[in-house]
Amino acid sequence: MRRPVLSNLLLASGLLALTQLTMPTDAAAEARLALVIGQSAYRTVPELPNAANDAQGMTELLGNAGFTVTSAANLGQNEMRAAISDFAGKVSASGGDTVALVFYAGHGLQIDGENYLVPVDLDPKREADIPLQGVRLNDMLNTLGALPTRARIFMLDACRNNPFPALSGAGHGLAIVDTKAGAPGSFISYSTSPGAEAEDGNGLDSPYTTAALAIAKQPNLPIEEVFKRIRVAVAQSTDGRQIPWESSSLTTDFKFFGGDSSSGQPALPGASAMALASGSRSVADWRKDLQGKEPKAAYELVITDDTVEAYQAYIELYAQDSRTPRLRTVVERRRQMLAWERAVAINTRASFEAYLANWDNSDLAATARRLLLRVQNRNYALPVAAAATPAPVAVAMAPTCPCSTPTPPASPVNPAVTPIIKKRVDDTPPKRKVVETPPKPRRPPPEEVVYERAPPPDRGPPPGAVMQGIGIGIGIGMGMGGGGRGGDYHNERGRY
Repeated sequence: MRRPVLSNLLLASGLLALTQLTMPTDAAAEARLALVIGQSAYRTVPELPNAANDAQGMTELLGNAGFTVTSAANLGQNEMRAAISDFAGKVSASGGDTVALVFYAGHGLQIDGENYLVPVDLDPKREADIPLQGVRLNDMLNTLGALPTRARIFMLDACRNNPFPALSGAGHGLAIVDTKAGAPGSFISYSTSPGAEAEDGNGLDSPYTTAALAIAKQPNLPIEEVFKRIRVAVAQSTDGRQIPWESSSLTTDFKFFGGDSSSGQPALPGASAMALASGSRSVADWRKDLQGKEPKAAYELVITDDTVEAYQAYIELYAQDSRTPRLRTVVERRRQMLAWERAVAINTRASFEAYLANWDNSDLAATARRLLLRVQNRNYALPVAAAATPAPVAVAMAPTCPCSTPTPPASPVNPAVTPIIKKRVDDTPPKRKVVETPPKPRRPPPEEVVYERAPPPDRGPPPGAVMQGIGIGIGIGMGMGGGGRGGDYHNERGRY
């Protein structure tokens, strides 16, 4: 009787250990929600058979990783927007300790520097129809980015070839999305490099999803390591034609599956922490690290890092290797897409002119000219050199030809330095000259005239009057040379 009990205990212990090995890390502490969209049955262009298979495989993988998965297939525009909105509602209700993941398989396009997910009912007659009929990627990113979450993960197997004849002049692939420019806590992965096209694959799944299904289930791998390995696997399976890309602003660790660290796969050959520090190393640093390594091992290292500096060092050291011509194409396109991202972000006449000065023959040149026409009549506070002199970034930028940029201002402008405004030596406003007004000449007082009535003839004048009359008569007589009679009364004048 004891043996069956002992056997049952051993079996239960084994099942418990297996469960702990395959359960995701912190599954009890965090909620995991996923939205999986597979777009295969397009109505106006050929179907994408593998997109439905990709969605089905990811639904199963994420379910095993502890996600509550919402699956949706072959969505029109209104249905896709509703699915994203409903998913956002679930994430919001789940609380701030939630990991939200969106997987999308189907067509994706970039128009005027904006990325769009393509509903199955899209039927554009011109590029201007895409904003009306598509679903803007930034709308989905911003909707989920506004919610309190622990992490937001976006996997886009959406860079397949453009099948719409009316969009033949549009740029290839998807534009760069810089997660660091938005809310922290986001991770976005493209199935191929920005500006490139992904393959649908010859098997049941695309090369990107095939690698993701095999690598993400490995226990105890941080998400960054998962996608580095996915990039190497896809580059190998496509002979370098397709190199996945990602951008991260995560602030917390995430693993699809937990387990003992010793149970994971060994790290990539030579993939030291210093080698994986993306964007922090120069071409010279990479040359030192790659010196003496076998081409295959060196190739895996630079693919893992996925920076222009790493690729450039490989090109210089292994010029005769068969992989080098393809890496030259990758470097040229990456520099071009970084310049395009900056031109669209700055969105000024100077930024688009700077792009066209270097990439006038690219597939995005027509779009750049169209956007230039939209902004050329605006007034800007930004300096002309803003587009040609971007801020330091993780990858090197192509040199900008100064001869094609507009004439710089008379005084050099450094956008990184606050301009110094010269002050006047004398800030005291000039005083007005005070002119004294000369005093007006005074007029002499008017002569005083005294009127007195003469006494009647039969009366004698008062004593005072007689004396005055005598005085006046004498004065007048003397003044007239003695010809007058003093004291005569003239009635018509009213005076003596």
